[in-house]
Amino acid sequence: MLKNLLDACGAALGFYTVGYAFAWGSSYPGMKVDNDELTFAGLSNFFLSDLHQKAFWLFQFSFAATSATIVAGALAERSQMLAYLLYSTALTAFVYPIVVHSIWTPNGFLSSFSANPLLGIGVIDYAGSLVVHVTGGQTALIAAHVLGARKGRFHEIDGRRIAKDFPGHSIALKMLGVFILWFGWYGFNAGSVYYITVKSNAVLAQNAVVNTTLSAAAGCISALLAKAWLSERQTGEATFSLTDALWGCLSGLVSVTGGCAIISSWASIVIGLISGLIYLWGSNLLVKMRVDDAVDAIPIHLCSGVWGAFSVGLFAVPEYVQLIHPGVTAAGWFYKINDGRLLACQVIGILFVLGWVTVLMLPFFGLLHYLGWLRADSLDEIVGLDISYHGANVLTNYNQGNINIADDNGSHDQYVAEHHQRRQQQREQNQKRGSLRRRMLFLDLSSSKSDHHIPRQQQAGGENAIEMEEGANEIACSGSV
Repeated sequence: MLKNLLDACGAALGFYTVGYAFAWGSSYPGMKVDNDELTFAGLSNFFLSDLHQKAFWLFQFSFAATSATIVAGALAERSQMLAYLLYSTALTAFVYPIVVHSIWTPNGFLSSFSANPLLGIGVIDYAGSLVVHVTGGQTALIAAHVLGARKGRFHEIDGRRIAKDFPGHSIALKMLGVFILWFGWYGFNAGSVYYITVKSNAVLAQNAVVNTTLSAAAGCISALLAKAWLSERQTGEATFSLTDALWGCLSGLVSVTGGCAIISSWASIVIGLISGLIYLWGSNLLVKMRVDDAVDAIPIHLCSGVWGAFSVGLFAVPEYVQLIHPGVTAAGWFYKINDGRLLACQVIGILFVLGWVTVLMLPFFGLLHYLGWLRADSLDEIVGLDISYHGANVLTNYNQGNINIADDNGSHDQYVAEHHQRRQQQREQNQKRGSLRRRMLFLDLSSSKSDHHIPRQQQAGGENAIEMEEGANEIACSGSV
């Protein structure tokens, strides 16, 4: 919970200082530009200076924070606290804002709002399937790959790769979380019209909420039935998985976000049905690749986000597109078979986001790993990061997945006792180091006194030097670093 809080706090500070300026500097949605000048990033409104619409910053911050929190779930149970704060700040301060500027602002080289858009159309991403979810999902994939799997997640039996499930502690909280997200999605998707007082925006907003609902429902049903069919084929008995149904619902929400206001209702159902299947495929692919995603954030956000951005090029209705871009004749490929420009723009946008995030975040997480700031200590991971980092276990009566690993070779209580013993040894060594530092400081102060005190201080210094040497040898013998 604290790590999710750090995601939001780091995102707030990063987006306040420079993130918003790089993303939107001196521009706003729907702004008309008379020139075709394209810029890499915004260069004004740093620290929100000269920004008059601060409510717009708050709305955009929620998108930036969403992109950052996607990563948190994938790294659960094995990442250090510092890593969360660093990546959330870096992502929302620079990586994500450049994607926003390129696709959503009038001066972006991929933007459909540009005076001279790409292929005469530009990339259309209405509420963030590409900008928000693919950016966060690709970052999560890179981070999970560099970080490595949780202890005991993957192992081999007779040459076969086996993935051990680490189930969540409460299916009820999963259900509650999905309903909260579903409700919040209406604010994201319908709120992306920005101004409801415009008649055409009211049409777009009502399309957004209806299509959001239908796609979520279709994704849920698709993932539920497809997983039941697969389990029946594999075990002979159909199992209706509530978790897969919930994740399919989220996949439907992610995939419809890109075109929720500019597609027909039947298309939103098709998008949701396919997204449920894409989620199952992506989840199984990660297991085969031995990439450990604790909450399936990567298939939900990355895979479904890519599908959502691509689907805009297939299902965008010309009349709805013109409500956003008057005079633009862009349409989905299903409406204009002989015109694939919008579909081409969507593919280019997807490749740009994947490439941009990879080029920046792969060396970033590689550096964190090299410095030892990414992965938690092995014993801390087995004991549980609640106990290791926070001194208490929130789930006092529940054996978490990583605790069950310890049960294979010994009781969890033994690991906890070993952990506390090591912490106590570290505290004792730190106290000794503090005592040595105080003595060295005393000698430094003594050496600065008048000459007639020098013999006495030299004598005291010699005695203290012997004591410090003994203390240093004792620390070295204890193996403390």
